[in-house]
Amino acid sequence: MAFDEKDWLACCGSSKFAREMVLAGPFSDHEKALAAAKDTWFNKVDVNGWLEAFAAHPEIGQSPSKTHKSPTSAQWGKGEQSTALATADDSTLQELYDWNARYKKKFGFVFLIFASGRSTPEILAEIKRRYHNRPIVEFENAAQEQMKITELRLSKLFSVDAVAGGTTKTSHPTDVSKAGDRMSIIGGHLSTTKETKQSRTRPPITTHILDLARGSPASDIEVRLETWGNDQTRPLFGQIDSGLWKLLGSSSTDKDGRSGQLMNMVDALNPGVYRISFNTGKYNPDGFFPYVSIVFEVRESQKWEHFHVPLLLSPFSFSTYRGS
Repeated sequence: MAFDEKDWLACCGSSKFAREMVLAGPFSDHEKALAAAKDTWFNKVDVNGWLEAFAAHPEIGQSPSKTHKSPTSAQWGKGEQSTALATADDSTLQELYDWNARYKKKFGFVFLIFASGRSTPEILAEIKRRYHNRPIVEFENAAQEQMKITELRLSKLFSVDAVAGGTTKTSHPTDVSKAGDRMSIIGGHLSTTKETKQSRTRPPITTHILDLARGSPASDIEVRLETWGNDQTRPLFGQIDSGLWKLLGSSSTDKDGRSGQLMNMVDALNPGVYRISFNTGKYNPDGFFPYVSIVFEVRESQKWEHFHVPLLLSPFSFSTYRGS
């Protein structure tokens, strides 16, 4: 199916995303388009592109601008917020406006959440929880939420195309509205649908490094990925085990703080214990950590999932979390 930049812009407000999707297309089905969209958003769109996409969304509880660069996106966005608006009263709506303003003042962009099927009290609870995050963590959260929204809108886009008979579209508002009504029913389930047995567009384990002290990605840091090499045992705290780790790959982070490919492209990730290590001492010779290692386990039930293990680094502290 062939779509143009305007169609992809309705799914995600990043111009870079729209251009890359046109270059990657056409796509024979929705699944292939979704795989390309995830690869484009997380691996090809830069920080400015993420911010452009965030800015295309109105604040939760508000209507899109009449001059929105994608009328289709504006209409879909209104439908996606319908549950929130239907469950709001004057008091909760005012509270939501106030928290939207506080959030934007702290982080510099609108609060972004996959709102389809979610009530105003649910959204309020989430914005209050996320407000206490560090800016760099919340930036990553917003990017993840944007991908959920993009996933829903891709379904709408392909649904509209099917209604039009699979031909190149000139979408009418009634078509978009009907698709939006259909998708609002299933939209609440999309974010929790497991990606099982799909061909990957990136290795199953990835990372990036953010320098919290400088407020920017950390480039040119060597990263090593290893797996525990003995199927009969597992690494234990306090055990001397250096000879049992098997190197899968290494690379250095780029200007966006992302590592290169650390392992082969495989669909099913071998269950087991993995260790990802960062040469932080070379990056910051005066810092507290000569290197940082993070050990984590992939279980049998998780072998089809993606594991993004970022490092949030400063000279005297670090943290991590499991992304996707």
